[in-house]
Amino acid sequence: MNSNNYPRMLKPVTTPDGYKLPCVYYHTLVIGSGSASLSAAVRLKRAGIYDLCVITDDLEGGTSRNTGSDKQTYYKLSDSSRIPDSPYSMAESLFTGGAMHGDIALIEAIGSESSFYNLISLGVPFPHNRWGGYTGYKTDHDPRTRGVSLGPYTSKKMVESLEAECQVLDIEILNRHECVKLFRSGDRIAGALVLTREEGKPTDNPEQRLKVFLCDNMVFGPGGPAGLYEASVYPPRHTGAIGLALEIGAEAVNLTESQYGITSTEFRWNLSGSFQQVIPHYYSLDPQTGEKYPFLNGFFPSMKQLSLAVFRKGYQWPFDALKIAGYGSSLIDLLVYQESVIRGREVFMDFRVNLQGNEDIGFFSPSTLEAEAADYWRRSGLSGKTPVERLKQMNPGALELYKSHNIDLHKRALKIAVSAQHNNGGLAGDIWWESTNISHLFPVGEVNGSHGVARPGGSALNSGQVGALRAAQKISNVYKGYSLDLKSARLEAEKNVASLMGVIGKILTSTVDRDNLKSYRTEFRIRMSSFAALIRNPEKIDQACREASRQQEGFTSLRVDNIRLAAALRLRHQVLAHRVYLEAVGNYLSAGGGSRGSFLVSLESPHEDNGVSVVPDIGFIRFIRPENPGLNNKLQLVRWNRDRGLPEFSWIDRRPLPEADDWFENVWARYNSGEIFTQEVDSQ
Repeated sequence: MNSNNYPRMLKPVTTPDGYKLPCVYYHTLVIGSGSASLSAAVRLKRAGIYDLCVITDDLEGGTSRNTGSDKQTYYKLSDSSRIPDSPYSMAESLFTGGAMHGDIALIEAIGSESSFYNLISLGVPFPHNRWGGYTGYKTDHDPRTRGVSLGPYTSKKMVESLEAECQVLDIEILNRHECVKLFRSGDRIAGALVLTREEGKPTDNPEQRLKVFLCDNMVFGPGGPAGLYEASVYPPRHTGAIGLALEIGAEAVNLTESQYGITSTEFRWNLSGSFQQVIPHYYSLDPQTGEKYPFLNGFFPSMKQLSLAVFRKGYQWPFDALKIAGYGSSLIDLLVYQESVIRGREVFMDFRVNLQGNEDIGFFSPSTLEAEAADYWRRSGLSGKTPVERLKQMNPGALELYKSHNIDLHKRALKIAVSAQHNNGGLAGDIWWESTNISHLFPVGEVNGSHGVARPGGSALNSGQVGALRAAQKISNVYKGYSLDLKSARLEAEKNVASLMGVIGKILTSTVDRDNLKSYRTEFRIRMSSFAALIRNPEKIDQACREASRQQEGFTSLRVDNIRLAAALRLRHQVLAHRVYLEAVGNYLSAGGGSRGSFLVSLESPHEDNGVSVVPDIGFIRFIRPENPGLNNKLQLVRWNRDRGLPEFSWIDRRPLPEADDWFENVWARYNSGEIFTQEVDSQ
């Protein structure tokens, strides 16, 4: 095929009702428009893959473009520190978190520099010193100072620069095209069914909005499970679509491992970094009397320890099961959870006043700060008498961020919650980010489960860029030709069109009294936040899984009109995904998994599973199952069995960090022969 024939229009696919759906064939489809997907598109075009197309439901949506923190971090190899750094040292930091393959950790470390400087070349304005060094800082789970940032909108600037490069390279982007079903041909990806959302009122015939896309390769980057949780910091416009890949049997890994942390709720944003380091006041409101409670006071022995715990939340933002004891920073998360979820109170962070102690623990004063916080304040030049004054000194952009959303921190407190923020698990990929069991499918970004239990803050942005590079390298070096059996692919497309049209017909003609999309969505979101978030209970998870199965099976009881069809089809794959995530939690607990990463396994008594006390005694959770260290050397795999309609689980050993292969002549020969792209790794 020559460049003048892209894309190839094929014979339409006929629906059971006889309608002709447009069918188009691209060499490579890129699903999603976040920083990982657009980076993959740029890398592919530069590598000579001209026949490609980006499909996105909302070019202005997505996590990359709409989320951040006080200074959103990109984690990379240090380039300007006096302390020597190396890829193996960085890989150790990634690998130490547990349940992560060593070779992938090394790849992310080695690839961090080229990926970072690619962003620099595109104009992403990371700050550097006068000698050109990109000075770093310490982030969570980071033993060095590898974090870099350009402020609250690091990923937003990344995706904007990558989109601009797509325009320069004349990469086709189809906006308002929502992927509603994937299909495969044998053990390889074959294409997708897409529902268009054109401007204006949609046609009454849903078939006139469906298109069939066939492809040789698919880069799949729809983001994390954003729409699955009730308490969530993911942007409302982003819902995620991992369920589309789970539905066709793509293997997933470590779905149990997510991050949760303190966020604002009216405007969804992570309250990490300087938001905590200026040490704001926390209080809750009694729903009956409106009385304010400084609820943290009763759980800390002194103001010095309380203020240090709040301060440390800045660079220990995700809840961490290991940071509760000794009045650690994650005790703050548990207490916020207790006030909001268990006691039903609204909880706030107030930057207008300092922490309000009492006679028992003392009162706040800069002179009583622990050395760690006092030194940070001194070096940052903080002299403001209130948290908002200190925030203005240290990070004025944080104040402007909230003001741009009509929230003035000089005038009001922030309503907060402990929210889901990032899934460290996701689809299972090999060292080239290719699906471990469906060839030509490349999950990139958060949907790829490359991370383990605990990862350094900012490593997700790096992983997305490295994964985009690796996927583009594999496609452009191994899958550059056209190899899809179009006859077989079209047959699969026809089967999937018929199946989807059957579902659409049922929900458009349902006899249910009212449109029930909102209540259907709320049900599984509450279930996820209750049973698969910060607190997990072995006694309750089986019932949650049964309820999830019931809800999934009852999807066709929904009633919608054509205008809300896209929203309904989104729920179709989300309800499947939430079931698989809950089943993964149940399987982990059945395997003896304990409290680790960003969650606790609650027990009714210390006699169960060698339960240990939570100190101090919080009340709603007194005993927890301790971590099972042996599982840190394993990864949980899950695959949806399409024939049985059930998830199937297995546990595999994680691969160690590779031994150095640094004899140049051998590397050169393997590269020239193409062996590096096809050489088998140890068992997945």
